[in-house]
Amino acid sequence: MKQLCVFLLVITISSCCVKVKGKLVVSASEIKKEINTNLDAWHKAAANANFDAYFNLMTKDGVFIGTDASENWQKEAFKTFSKPYFDQGKAWSFTAIERNIYLSDDKNLVWFDELLDTQMKICRGSGVMKLEDNTWKIAHYVLSIAIPNENVNEVIAIKKDWDNVYTKKLLEKATN
Repeated sequence: MKQLCVFLLVITISSCCVKVKGKLVVSASEIKKEINTNLDAWHKAAANANFDAYFNLMTKDGVFIGTDASENWQKEAFKTFSKPYFDQGKAWSFTAIERNIYLSDDKNLVWFDELLDTQMKICRGSGVMKLEDNTWKIAHYVLSIAIPNENVNEVIAIKKDWDNVYTKKLLEKATN
């Protein structure tokens, strides 16, 4: 019986990880578990205003796209923008209430989407993660406010003037 238990343990462990060309390849379910853990830790670091933990879970060239059309933050600029919020202990608090994770065939790239409970009510986050320093880190994250379809016309009316000014600014910038 003891030998059977050892045999089953070896089979279970080997089914999770295999070596391919000397590189450890982890199962899709283990990768998804690590992605969930890291995304939850990233959101928790913001809620706890832990600046270093938050930004250490982004790649060196990470990008954060915020809810405002002007928010396309490269990591260093995002750190500068965010630092005062973290220093005041008032960053943001996002909790995933639904998450979908997808892996490339070679398991070297992950993309995901999530619904979040936030101070802005339900938002959607989506992004791309990649391995950096043996850790799955966020390379690109997009945050958007979820708007029920039946309220879209009201939202368009609210933001129309701002959007017109910003669109003009972007078009002028593109032609220069």
